[in-house]
Amino acid sequence: MMLERKVFAERLRQLRKSRGIFQKALAQELGISFQALSMMETAERWPSIEVLAAIADFFDVSTDYLLGRSDDPDRR
Repeated sequence: MMLERKVFAERLRQLRKSRGIFQKALAQELGISFQALSMMETAERWPSIEVLAAIADFFDVSTDYLLGRSDDPDRR
């Protein structure tokens, strides 16, 4: 389980940084606290299903990619 959290955390951080978005701005867009997002990016917290879907929608990637179940970010 910890490996999956680390993969999710790294992919979330990488997606955010690649688009030049600050944590505070992304947290506001997702409707969560800055602290919650920060904890997700350090693998200390899992997102709810709703937040996971919102992250996938925001970055236009699959949830499987975010969760490390696929290395292909494209949605199908």
